[in-house]
Amino acid sequence: MFEWFSEIQWEHLYDPQLALDSLPFLLEGLKITMIIALFSMFFALILGILLGIARMSKFWFLRWPARIYISFMRGTPLLVFIFILYYGVPVLGVQFSSAIVAGIVGISLNFAAYNAEVVRSAIMSVPRGQWEAAASLQMGYVQTLRRIIIPQATRIALPPTFNIFMDVVKGTSLASVITVQELLYSSRLVAGRTFDSMTMYITAALIYWVVCIVIGHFQERLEKRYNRYLSRR
Repeated sequence: MFEWFSEIQWEHLYDPQLALDSLPFLLEGLKITMIIALFSMFFALILGILLGIARMSKFWFLRWPARIYISFMRGTPLLVFIFILYYGVPVLGVQFSSAIVAGIVGISLNFAAYNAEVVRSAIMSVPRGQWEAAASLQMGYVQTLRRIIIPQATRIALPPTFNIFMDVVKGTSLASVITVQELLYSSRLVAGRTFDSMTMYITAALIYWVVCIVIGHFQERLEKRYNRYLSRR
């Protein structure tokens, strides 16, 4: 064990100077990563809410398509879906304006399924008595959702939604396979030029980690603020 440890060429494991020199280039890639992540999460959230509500509908023609869509997206790898979109859909005559757009569409459609399940579970976790109490006050379905159910469900949905957002940020790395120059792709470019893959991939991993720490911190602050808002209602 000690021999193995002593034989490691630590000087070749990580080159801090190379990481520092390539940081501006990697941050340009990070900018693309965050653009894809923010747009993807925005569209995935909207579509996820619609799918989640449709999944709980009493109408089968809404419930079953939503159920099949969620099952398909959760059961297929995101990478395969991105390949289908980027290389397969153009055969049908649909062209994306850029690889970034294709990446955003692919990630949005895929993670909408996970958001839909979060929405559904959050609404279902609100006690049934809340619905009955609203009905006794002559509230309609929409009014009950808006004033009673959604505020409580939002508090429940916040942690898993932010977890999905972290997965979206990490999932953007798959866009590199369709030549989107995001963070991982930028790291690969530098690694190919300097022949130091270890340093560049470790640096990319550290940047992803820092981004997720920031998102986690923002989540905690938002949860505290939202809880204070609910306590004042």
